[in-house]
Amino acid sequence: MQPMRAVAIAVIQALIWSTVLSGFLTSPAAATEPSADVAQTPGPRDVMAELSTRLFAGLAKESAQMRRNSDTIMPLLDGLLSPHFDTEYAARMVLGNHWRSATPEQRQQFGVVLYQRLLRTYAGAVAEWTPDRFKLLPLRADPEALQVTVHTLVTNSRHAVVPVDFRMRQTAEGWKVFDVAFDGVSYVHIYRDDTDEEITQKGLDASIARLAKSDIGAVHAQPNSRAAH
Repeated sequence: MQPMRAVAIAVIQALIWSTVLSGFLTSPAAATEPSADVAQTPGPRDVMAELSTRLFAGLAKESAQMRRNSDTIMPLLDGLLSPHFDTEYAARMVLGNHWRSATPEQRQQFGVVLYQRLLRTYAGAVAEWTPDRFKLLPLRADPEALQVTVHTLVTNSRHAVVPVDFRMRQTAEGWKVFDVAFDGVSYVHIYRDDTDEEITQKGLDASIARLAKSDIGAVHAQPNSRAAH
């Protein structure tokens, strides 16, 4: 009886240790596995879909008269876009070779005034958008791509369909916009052409000072008018 008892005890002990080890090995793994309910990082189209939804909700609260006032619309656009706009990268794209010779302070200042120019240039056009005149197209891009273009279509008051494209790049903070093209006219290309010669001849500080003036908003109004009217 003694050998049989010893075998039974050994079997029981083995089962206990097996259960303990099983729980020890599987519990941490289960804890570290991502839950199906955990939200994935929003993709570029998801970011633009959320921004457009919030934009239309904000615009709906404004009267038609207030929507025509860019000073009223700009804070709304800024609040929505600034967390999702790569100011530094846009400035780098516009400055091109001038970026290397610019000081950190000049880079930061140029990025700020460039972003403000974007808001002021397109505020009038965006204020005219409505959900029924705005269409977010399916994203056609390599899932592994670090830069993509999100295409949208806006129907203006003349019933013409205007393509508005948002170039975006993946950053540590998620997908961010760095360029906007109204009817094929790129914001980055406009300001690269607009500032390159000026920076070469007069210096970057002169270009920053000019862009900072609020009364030059009409200089690049053509893309604005195409989308709005």
